[in-house]
This record gives sequence, C-alpha cells and structure tokens, in this order.
Amino acid sequence: MAQFKVTPLTPTIGALIEGVDLAQPVSDDLLQAIRQAFLKHQVVFFEDQHITPVQHRDFAARFGALHTHPLYPGVPEAPELFILDNHKDNPTDNDSWHTDVTFIETPPMASILYARRLPPSGGDTIWSNMKAAYEALSPAFREFLASLDAVHDFARGFPTRGIVANAAGEDKHAKAAAEHPPVLHPVIRTHPETGEDGLFVNFGFTERIKGLRRKESDAILNMLFEHIQKPEFLVRWRWSPNAIAFWDNRVTQHYAVNDYLPHRRIMNRATVLGDRPYHRSRLPAGVKAAAE
Repeated sequence: MAQFKVTPLTPTIGALIEGVDLAQPVSDDLLQAIRQAFLKHQVVFFEDQHITPVQHRDFAARFGALHTHPLYPGVPEAPELFILDNHKDNPTDNDSWHTDVTFIETPPMASILYARRLPPSGGDTIWSNMKAAYEALSPAFREFLASLDAVHDFARGFPTRGIVANAAGEDKHAKAAAEHPPVLHPVIRTHPETGEDGLFVNFGFTERIKGLRRKESDAILNMLFEHIQKPEFLVRWRWSPNAIAFWDNRVTQHYAVNDYLPHRRIMNRATVLGDRPYHRSRLPAGVKAAAE
C-alpha cells in the first residue's frame, strides 16, 4: 500500500492508479483502496499489467458476480470474459455513446477492460460523467426527468442485421433477443453507494421515455445524448499495451473511437453485475436509499 498512488486525469472524471501489480494477490485493504478511487473518479486506469484471463476474471469477481454476454465470444480459459476483436473484416460496433448492458433488469455496476493488442495509433476510449451531466441541467428539468422511466432495448443495441448479430449467428442472436425483452429504468438514477444522482439514458440502448409521445421522447433523449458529450464531462484515454480501464457503469457512458482500421485492436472485458436502478424520490415509504 505504501506505493499506491492515485493521480486525477481531469477535475471531473478519471484517474491513473500506480504502484499496483494486479498479477499479484490483491489484499482486502488494497481492494478497498481501489474501490474508493473507483467511486471517487468513476473510471480508473492501470498501466503495464501482465495478467492472464483467469487473473482478470478473478480480480473482477472480487467486486461481485460476473455477467456473461449473450453475443460476444468468450475467452476460452475464462468464459465469463469476452473478446472484442476488431479489424477491417470485423469493425467495431462500440463507436456510439453507451452504458454497458442496460438492457437487463440489473445492469452492470462495473466493467474492466484489458488491452491485449493495439493498433499503431488510435483506438482511444472516452468516458463521460453522468453525475456532472445531470448537475449541469436546470433544477426544473432535473425534477421533471426524475419522475420518468425509459425503455432500454436489446434490439436497439444489437439489431438483427448488425455487426455483432452477424458475427454471433442468426440462432444465437434470436435466442438472446427472446431472452432479453425491453426493460424500464429511471431516467435519473440514484447511485447505490454514493447516494448521488446521475443521468441513466444512453444512445446505445435507450429506445424511448415511457408516457411521452414519440416526438416528445425523441426531442428529450436527443438533447440528453448530445448534452453528455460536453468536453467538461469527459476523459479520453490513450491505450498502451497491457493497460486496464475499470469504470463505474452506474454513472458513466463511454465511446470507443473507431479511427484505427484496417489495423487490429483486441480487448478482453469482464463485466460485474449490479443492482436494479432506482431514484430516491420513488422509493416506497419508509425505504431508504442504500447509500443513506
């Protein structure tokens, strides 16, 4: 713990953690220090980490149960991880702002991405702080949004003729679509650990706002999808070999920059399951938010 160092990358989001070798056993004290940095900075980065897929999986599992993606190919040694292997014949589908796997009832609390192979240049990832984006809205608009739920749809993020669906195959995609009907989540989410509120709609999976006419819903969602891209909310990470990004999926969105083709980029990702999203104002009487 003596060498553990956290260096913020922007005033709003992102920090580099140094003095940690994740190939070595992680003590409970070190794990708690990493978790505190993760909660404070929303996405934390580790450089020059030489870990196996099993070590990657086991580190992620210290934070909770792992999600297995219904479409992406798994890593043979640790099938809970999946592979993002993008090149000229398999371009990325992640070049849109999104929060991971919000098409399930209990979206992930975190994702941990490990760089296995990188292009000569490009292939950065950008994260946006949804607490900061929420707080930049007017109080009246925040109050209005807090009363709303939105539909999150697997089919929006993974359409039948999309890149990932084609790679997975028709039968696998049809099975995944049948097992993941649309779900409702609050437009404003209360973070279960910090108690802070943030936007919880994303271009990748949010189809519409319940109870509004389509034009009204589209106007609000399009405004929010643009709003979260303000530079003041962002951190941009330039990947180096064997680097790791660990982000709080409950209060961030991210965008994989698609500027490196025809070169190849291979990443492994672990995804840690979370809780059912809620907003404090709509909890049943007598029930307190988890962070209170």
